[in-house]
Amino acid sequence: MPLQKIPATIVTGFLGAGKTTLLRHLLTHAGGRRIAVIVNEFGALGIDGELLRGCGIGCDEQGTPDGRLYELANGCLCCTVQEEFAPVMALLAERREQIDHLVIETSGLALPKPLVQAFQWPTLRTAFTVDAVITVVDAPAVAEGRFADDPAAVDAQRRADDNLDHESPLAELYEDQLATADLIVLNKTDALDADALQAVAAAVRAEAPAGVKLLQASHGRLAPELLLGLGRGVEDLIDQRRTHHDDEDDHDHDEFDSVVLTPEVSDREVLLRALQQLVATHDIYRVKGFVALPGAAMRLVVQGAGPRFDSQFDRRWRADETPATQLVAIGADLDAAALNHALQQLLAQAAA
Repeated sequence: MPLQKIPATIVTGFLGAGKTTLLRHLLTHAGGRRIAVIVNEFGALGIDGELLRGCGIGCDEQGTPDGRLYELANGCLCCTVQEEFAPVMALLAERREQIDHLVIETSGLALPKPLVQAFQWPTLRTAFTVDAVITVVDAPAVAEGRFADDPAAVDAQRRADDNLDHESPLAELYEDQLATADLIVLNKTDALDADALQAVAAAVRAEAPAGVKLLQASHGRLAPELLLGLGRGVEDLIDQRRTHHDDEDDHDHDEFDSVVLTPEVSDREVLLRALQQLVATHDIYRVKGFVALPGAAMRLVVQGAGPRFDSQFDRRWRADETPATQLVAIGADLDAAALNHALQQLLAQAAA
């Protein structure tokens, strides 16, 4: 009897939508399911993979990698899918009897359609099927009109001229992620009142394929039964889903930059205020990373999407690592040296 195909769920969504948070919740409430994970990131530091390891995913009790978590740091699965993605999938196919489900978290800047089309390759089709594409949406960001070239200016005009939104590569990417979805998760709904949430849901439905279900979530908390086992076989349907980039021979992220920030931090709240000011004066879409606070035995996780930042301690610093602050900033026209200098100045001003 031939082995069953491994169902693969692709989790997509723009930077800061909450994909990793959703995945953490899913994996910690897996209910005995043997789930393999591929994490794809845009940037030099593997923040998302490290966050998953921080809750025990990808390592055994001794901290040794257990083969459940694979990281691809090329920034976009749709760009180098053959070079990095295919070998990992071959390894997973060899372990088919040990895997109940595969979850792929794409970079927030990745196009999901070419990734799904890769499952049409004969080498993948025999071992995998795409269970569903789940698009995670940052509900407050949609409410603020942030998928546009100049959100503050466009927000008041966007209903009068729909073409304004489509001038932005961010808006096109966001719309492509919706266009390929089998299920859409409106995340961070706790940050919106009922009227704003209703408006966001209407705006998302207007861009999404007809009949796609919307789920509401706070901090990515959804039961695994709602996310896994949808059985869509998306590899057979994906060519019918039209996106902005269908006629492009290639896709890259030349318009996006990723830089590493290494500020000297003395106070948690001072850092968050300085980062909010930095984002307000530079074209930064996403900030995430780890912070070493003086005298703190635990590692502080900092994440920001647009002007909104949150932070929490996730684990103690290990004996084999030197506590250090490293943050990844993703945006447009970013200069690492200039940003590090600006952030250090803002920290000094915020502390004064």
